[in-house]
Amino acid sequence: MQTPRLLRRHPSALLLAAQLASLVLYPLTDANEDGRILFGAIGVVAVSLSVWVVDRSPARTWIALLLALPAVGMTLAAILFDSNALLVHSALLESALYFYAAGSLIAYMMRDHRVTSDEYFAAGATFTLLAWGFAYAFFVCQAWYPDSFTGLRAPQEPRRWMELLFLSFTTLSGVGIGDVIPLGMPARALVMLEQFAGIGYIAVVVSRLIGLGMLRISRRAEQEQDKG
Repeated sequence: MQTPRLLRRHPSALLLAAQLASLVLYPLTDANEDGRILFGAIGVVAVSLSVWVVDRSPARTWIALLLALPAVGMTLAAILFDSNALLVHSALLESALYFYAAGSLIAYMMRDHRVTSDEYFAAGATFTLLAWGFAYAFFVCQAWYPDSFTGLRAPQEPRRWMELLFLSFTTLSGVGIGDVIPLGMPARALVMLEQFAGIGYIAVVVSRLIGLGMLRISRRAEQEQDKG
């Protein structure tokens, strides 16, 4: 009974925990590419379920499933047949799914003027979803346009998944640690889009949640003063 109740009250917290757990476990699977890919497929299922939990709209759920199911199928086929082409198409669908899930959470946070504890968790989960979405976009860009990225380690080789995810997190957060560098024009365009998304997300969504939270605290303090 406790788990369903927690899922209803804080679905975004479970999604955020799953994303952060993935972040910790990815380095352990990155050396084994098949393990990393399979682990990513499990993450896709978790994200699609999060869309259903946060917004029970049948249309939203079906859109998420239409992106998630082919992505998981292509991922498993890519492992089975050792097909890089299938893996790239799977990453394209995964990128779209993560962006869609992030958009769904933003709509969830913006739909009223009341802030809840789950919406604070949703703010963190949305950040990770955007980071993953752009990382998959970087992966596709690197496959379609070779030599799109370089780095301090083995600069002539393609960037590994963790490097692309690291680039995504540093770009979205505005930290900009430059050991992975976009070289091609499509790669630089994606990085600029992520920079814009990061600034816009903090300026619009996060600042709104903070403002509503402060307003709630202020009103609660006024009510306690009136009672006193």
